[in-house]
Amino acid sequence: MPTVVVMDVSLSMTRPVSIEGSEEYQRKHLAAHGLTMLFEHMATNYKLEFTALVVFSSLWELMVPFTRDYNTLQVVLVTDGCLGIGRGSLRHSLATHSQRSESNRFPLPFPFPSKLYIMCMANLEELQSTDSLDCLERLIDLNNGEGQIFTIDGPLCLKNVQSMFGKLIDLAYTPFHAVLKCGHLTADVQVFPRPEPFVVDEEIDPIPKVINTDLEIVGFIDIADISSPPVLSRHLVLPIALNKEGDEVGTGITDDNEDENSANQIAGKIPNFCVLLHGSLKVEGMVAIVQLGPEWHGMLYSQADSKKKSNLMMSLFEPGPEPLPWLGKMAQLGPISDAKENPYGEDDNKSPFPLQPKNKRSYAQNVTVWIKPSGLQTDVQKILRNARKLPEKTQTFYKELNRLRKAALAFGFLDLLKGVADMLERECTLLPDTAHPDAAFQLTHAAQQLKLASTGTSEYAGYDHNITPLQTDFSGSSAERM
Repeated sequence: MPTVVVMDVSLSMTRPVSIEGSEEYQRKHLAAHGLTMLFEHMATNYKLEFTALVVFSSLWELMVPFTRDYNTLQVVLVTDGCLGIGRGSLRHSLATHSQRSESNRFPLPFPFPSKLYIMCMANLEELQSTDSLDCLERLIDLNNGEGQIFTIDGPLCLKNVQSMFGKLIDLAYTPFHAVLKCGHLTADVQVFPRPEPFVVDEEIDPIPKVINTDLEIVGFIDIADISSPPVLSRHLVLPIALNKEGDEVGTGITDDNEDENSANQIAGKIPNFCVLLHGSLKVEGMVAIVQLGPEWHGMLYSQADSKKKSNLMMSLFEPGPEPLPWLGKMAQLGPISDAKENPYGEDDNKSPFPLQPKNKRSYAQNVTVWIKPSGLQTDVQKILRNARKLPEKTQTFYKELNRLRKAALAFGFLDLLKGVADMLERECTLLPDTAHPDAAFQLTHAAQQLKLASTGTSEYAGYDHNITPLQTDFSGSSAERM
């Protein structure tokens, strides 16, 4: 993820540090040395990483801005651990952060997903002698615990500062190298940004899953069949050219521009499976399914940045045997040659996907949903319309009545049942003199049944109980007319 480097240049960072046999250094010089090491590493191994540099004391200044916007950031704070004194100091800000107004809120937690790494130009003993370490740990806690504090081991010197920044590099800035395989073809690649460990379920399976360094392509599928699947993350897949001795060619930064151009030219002349795969996927309109780990897959595809430029991308699916339901289980997919008949047809004019589910999905059944008041109003009006056409609509009336009754019981909406019962009783009083006698009996019977269900305690209040038409002396003749 992109990096924001925040460097403390307050007066305390100018405190001298004695290094035997050399000139006198200040703590800010040590910080600059460590940051130079970090930036050189990123220039060599993270060419696509975007970094911003901010310096601050009582004021702040954005020295190097981002070239684009991001939703997720990695913040590196470089400081000597001095909290300052008085209003506006870190100590005072932490003590009063909960009392601040929204317009003057403490910057932590950041309003975006982030990790906060604090690089202290001090050793652990120096921080523990004051409350500095506790305050810095509180900064991590305020950022939802995402981050870590680094201190200098031993005396303050250039070597120990390099060691501290080396630990940060190992933790957060180690490039992810892998081997992309397809049959006998292989290519050394770098996956950028490096995939983060993923926890499927913190309660059932709390162990983070990490992708393999061997990325095995297990098959190819049309883009139309894969559609736009849900993914955990997206990554660039960059080829790494190796010379005969196994050293990288064309991936590092050299001191001389001519040497760099020469290395890039050499890398461009070396055949690479990654380049072949990218071109093939782009031309054929397909994606490659890649095995990331046990029951974990992803896909490789070509994505265009512009009309002339495109990149090989890899998207990670959710771990599991069936990450994309319309494809079925990944283990059951196979080559077309294994099928008795071509599932795409002789003219490639059809597709076997999406697979039809064996069981009827709940959302495909006739389920009553009252998301808006208009939906409930429509169902009640449908019952009243049928009630006015009794006895001809007896079966439809009870069908709609039972559908509303079950939905009301499922939602715990017992007042609705009593309200509809009152409506039916009112309809009974409004029947014209020419109405069939059976209509009044059926309306009164239905209203009584709804009132019994609205109590929630009657034997007629069960969810599986259905209200059936009342058998009257008029039912037979009315049924004949129906």
